[in-house]
Amino acid sequence: MNTNILDEISKVLNGIEKYWINNKLAKQVIIEDLRNNDINLLSKLLSNITITKTYVQDVDGYKIFDKEAFISMLRYKNYWQDSYTKYTNKIGLTSNGKFLNYNSDVILDFPFKDCVLEGGMTKEDSVLKNNEKFYNQVIAKNEIDTLFSPKVLQNSIKYNRENSHYINTIEEKENLILKGNNLIALHSLKKRFNKKIKSIFIDPPYNTNNDSFKYNDRFNESTWLTFMKNRLEVAKDLLSDDGSISVVIDHHELAPLMLLCNEIFGKNNLQNIVTIKRSSASGAKVINKGLVNVSEYIIIYSRNSELWKPNRVYSTKERDKRYNSFLINRDDHYSQWQYTTLLEAFAKDKNIPKRELKKVLGNDYEIQLEEFVLNNVSKVFQFVSLDDNQISKKAKEIKKLSKKNPQKYFKIEREDYKDYYIKNGSAILFLEDRLVEIDGLKTFGSPATDIWTDVLPNDLHNEGGVVFKKGKKPEKLVRRIIEMTSNENDIVLDFFAGSGTTGAVALKLNRRFILIEQMDYINNITINRLQNTLINKKNNGISNDIKWQGGGSFIYAELAKENQEIIENIIRCDTKEELNQQIDDLLSNGVLNYEVDFDKFTSTKKEFHELKLEDQKEVLIRVLDSNQLYVNYADIEDSSYNFTEDEIAFNHSFYGGE
Repeated sequence: MNTNILDEISKVLNGIEKYWINNKLAKQVIIEDLRNNDINLLSKLLSNITITKTYVQDVDGYKIFDKEAFISMLRYKNYWQDSYTKYTNKIGLTSNGKFLNYNSDVILDFPFKDCVLEGGMTKEDSVLKNNEKFYNQVIAKNEIDTLFSPKVLQNSIKYNRENSHYINTIEEKENLILKGNNLIALHSLKKRFNKKIKSIFIDPPYNTNNDSFKYNDRFNESTWLTFMKNRLEVAKDLLSDDGSISVVIDHHELAPLMLLCNEIFGKNNLQNIVTIKRSSASGAKVINKGLVNVSEYIIIYSRNSELWKPNRVYSTKERDKRYNSFLINRDDHYSQWQYTTLLEAFAKDKNIPKRELKKVLGNDYEIQLEEFVLNNVSKVFQFVSLDDNQISKKAKEIKKLSKKNPQKYFKIEREDYKDYYIKNGSAILFLEDRLVEIDGLKTFGSPATDIWTDVLPNDLHNEGGVVFKKGKKPEKLVRRIIEMTSNENDIVLDFFAGSGTTGAVALKLNRRFILIEQMDYINNITINRLQNTLINKKNNGISNDIKWQGGGSFIYAELAKENQEIIENIIRCDTKEELNQQIDDLLSNGVLNYEVDFDKFTSTKKEFHELKLEDQKEVLIRVLDSNQLYVNYADIEDSSYNFTEDEIAFNHSFYGGE
C-alpha cells in the first residue's frame, strides 16, 4: 500500500484539537463522532481521495461510506507494516464479530481472516519462519489487485504420445499443467475458466508436523485457515453452477475446514463426508487412548445444491469378484440370458416350496442362494418363468391380469427406468439389470456408501510409474470422485497436483484437466507420470481395469518469474560469499519493497555481514516486494522483459488479448 491511511487521517484532522491527545490521534473520540454522524468530521474525511477510494462505494449513483469498516480499522489497528488484521491472539467461533457468548449463529473466526496469504510452499517459507506477510483485502486493496492480476505464462510445451514441442497457441479443449504459486495461478485462470470447472479435487497439506505446511508458531492453525480460505474463495469462482469441490483431509483440521467451507460454499451445499480407510491397523499410528488412526476424509461441497447432479458410483464386494468367473467367460452374452428369481430357481432345484425353503434357510438364505448360483449356473437358467419376448408380447394381457389378480403376473412401467416385473407377488430378478461395470468387469456392484474401504491398491508406492515421497492418492480413489462429480469432456481441476494422480485419472476417463504445482518436482515427477499415461508406460493404477491404451495430450507452462527467481537464487546460496554476489542482482533487477529504507540498508552493510547466513537470506528476501513474484500479463510487451514473439502470442491466445 503506497499510502498509509493513518497518515492521511492525520493530515485531514490536523489542527482540530479534540481529535488529538499528546500529539496522537484520539481514535475513540473519532469513533464516537462517527457513530453520531458528525457532519464536520464526515465532510473532512470524505474530502480525502485515499479515504474515499478505500471506504466509499458507488451504488446506483449513490456514494456509500463504509463507516463500520473504517471504525474497525481505527479500533484494531496496531502495527501497520506487519499485519493488517483486527485479531491478534484468539481463534474461535464468532458471529458478526462477536464471540459465541453473545451470538447463536456460528461461523469460524481466526487471526488474519481478513487477509490474503500468498503462502508459497517453497523453501523460502522456512527462511521467513512465521513472518510471512498478510495483506488486508480492504486496506491493502491496491496491492491485492496487483497480486491477483493475470500473470505471463512462458516455456509453453505441448506433450503428446509421439513427442513434445514448444507452442505459441492453445486450443479450447487442451489439458493444462501450470507451474507456479497456486493462489496466483488460480487467479490467472479466472478470465479463461471462470464458472467452467465441473469438478475440483484437492489433497492439500493437512497442517501436521509431517506435511509441507511448516508454520510452526502459535498462529499455525490460523495461518493454515487463511491459506485455505484464499484458495477456496477463488476456486468457488471457477466452479460451474452445477459443479462441486472435493477436499481430502485428516482428523487434525476436519472440523475447522468444514466450518470454513460452510462459510464459503454454504452449509446447504455440503453433500457428503466420506470416510476412507487408508491403511490397516498394522503399522498405523495410535492417535489417542489406544485408538488406531486408519481413516481420512473427503468433504464434498456443491456450488449450487439444486443444480448438482452426481453420477451413481459403485463399490465392489469380495463376493462380487467371484461372479466374474462365470459372467465374463460364458459363450453367450449376458443380455441373451433368460431370467428367473434366484429363490424360485433354488426352490425348484431342491424341490421345496418357496415359503418352506425360506423357513429352512432362515436369515442366511440370500448368501446360500449366491453360493447356489456359483455352483449351479446352468440349472438356474433352465427354469424360466417368462423370457423377454414372451413378456413383451403379453404386456397388455399381463396388465389386465394384474387388475384381476395382483398376485399373478404384472409389469410396472417406470419412466427413465427399465420396467419392473412382478410374478406371484415377488419381483423377478433380471440379472442384466443388476449388472454394473466396475474395474472393467460386469459385476453385481453395490451403490457406494460414505465409507470407502475398497480404494487402496496393492502397490500404491509405484503407482503411475513414479515414486513420490510426499504420498500419492490412489487412482482408484480419484477415479470414484471424478466419475461421481463429472462427465466425459468436463474439466477437472487440482491445484495441489503433487505427483499428478488427478491428471492421469482424468486423462484415462476422457475428462479435461488443469493441474497446478509450484514445487520443482513437477518436472521430473508430475510431467513424467503424465507422459507415462500418454504412452501407457509403467502405468498401472486403473489402466488395466478400463483397458487404457494411452493417447491424449497436455500443455505445460510456467508463471514467468520476477522476484521469485531472485528469491530462489538467494535460497540456493550455501555461503555468505555466494549470497553477497546476489545483492547487486537484487538491487538492480528486483522489484523492491517500498517500505525499505535503502539508504539505511546500504549504510549498515557492516552489521548485515555480521548476521548469520539464514538471517541474511531473510533480510534480502524482505527487501523484495512479495507482490511481484511473477510478471503481470499487462506488462508482457514491456521490452525490458525480453519475451519472445512466440511467448507473447501464446499469452494472447490464452487470455484472449491482442
